[in-house]
Amino acid sequence: MSMEVSLRNMGFEPNLLETLHDLLDFSDEQNQSSHHAPSRQYVRETKAMAATPADIKETQNAYIFVVDVPGLRPDMVNVQVEDDNVLVVSGERRREKERDQGIKYLRMERRLGKYLKKFVLPENADIEKISAECQDGVLNVTVAKKPPPEPKKPKTIQVQISSGQGSGQDKQIGQGGGQGGEGGHGGDQGGGQGGQGGGQGGQHGSQGGQGGGQDR
Repeated sequence: MSMEVSLRNMGFEPNLLETLHDLLDFSDEQNQSSHHAPSRQYVRETKAMAATPADIKETQNAYIFVVDVPGLRPDMVNVQVEDDNVLVVSGERRREKERDQGIKYLRMERRLGKYLKKFVLPENADIEKISAECQDGVLNVTVAKKPPPEPKKPKTIQVQISSGQGSGQDKQIGQGGGQGGEGGHGGDQGGGQGGQGGGQGGQHGSQGGQGGGQDR
C-alpha cells in the first residue's frame, strides 16, 4: 500500500497531497543544489573584485596597475604575488567607531568592505622588481619588464686539413727532393768529365804544335 493511499484513508484531501509532494520535491532540489553552490568566500571575493575598479598601462620598460582604494591608508593595502604570475591587491575598509555615542547615520552611501583585484602577469614581467605607491586613494603598482633576450651570435668553426692527406703530401715532397739531389749530383759528374775532356784536347793541341815546329 502506497503512502498516498494511506494518507487518503486518514482523511487528507487530494489537493493537500499534491502540496505535500511539491514541498518534498522542492526540499530535495534545494539539498542537491546546495552541494554545487559557491562558497561564501568565493561570492565575497567575486563581489569585491567587481567593486574594485582598475586600469592597466604599459610603457616601454614596465607595466603599471592603477587601482582605486578610497579610504585606505598605505598600511591598509596589501600587494603580493601568488603562483609566481598573479598580482593580488587587497584591503578592507571598515566603519570608524564614533567617539560620540549620540551620533546616528541618516544616510550611508560610501562603500565599505573588502577591496580585491587580481592580475595575471605577462611572461616578461619581472616579479623581483615590483614597487607600489598609494596616494589620494589611488594605488599604483609598477612591475618592471625583463630585458629582451640577446640574439645568439653565429659560431665560426675553423676548417682544418685531415692528418691522412697531410702525411701523403709530405711523402711526395720528400721524394721530389731526393730526385732533385740525384740530378744535381749527376750534373756535377758530367761537368767534371767535360773538364777532363777539355784538358786532354789541350794536351793534344800542344803536342801537335811541337810536331809542326820540328818539320819546319
